[in-house]
Amino acid sequence: MFMSGFGGQGVLLAGTLLSLAAIIEGKNVSFLPSYGVEKRGGAANCTVVIADGDVGSPVIGNPSVGVILNQLSMDKYAGKIKPGGICIVNSSLVDLQGFSREDIEVISLPMNAIAMEIGDPRMVNMVAVGAYAGRTGVVSLSALAEALKDCLPERNHKFIPANVRVLEAGAAEVLKYRELAAS
Repeated sequence: MFMSGFGGQGVLLAGTLLSLAAIIEGKNVSFLPSYGVEKRGGAANCTVVIADGDVGSPVIGNPSVGVILNQLSMDKYAGKIKPGGICIVNSSLVDLQGFSREDIEVISLPMNAIAMEIGDPRMVNMVAVGAYAGRTGVVSLSALAEALKDCLPERNHKFIPANVRVLEAGAAEVLKYRELAAS
């Protein structure tokens, strides 16, 4: 999977969390973070490869799943998702007009609004991770909750319950979205 947004959206934390959750579940993982020289506002993305067997390379030209958190990332990376793949989009910041690919599943969720409604607008990354886990089943929500203990510094452990609620909300929203799309 590939996740992209801008610095400050927690893309790298999300990738770390997914990686640790997969390790907890006994899977093999490769995590490749990338970010611009700017701290906040610059490009930030990561690739996470999760497998039961060997992981060949952390570099993926055409990911199975793309999680897109802002418009620039949508414009730059959505076309690279492999046919039959999934594109999970933050519709709070991404305009999908003009984007059409019939060969992938596009899931559009107002991630910023969900994060704000449940807890904190800075938790958009947890909405995205919850949606990814809820749609793919690659890692469980319980493994993600457990991984938060290792992912967050101890001084931030007081925020773990809020993060878990937002992860669960992301997973629930993706299921509601798919039910609506099917009807």
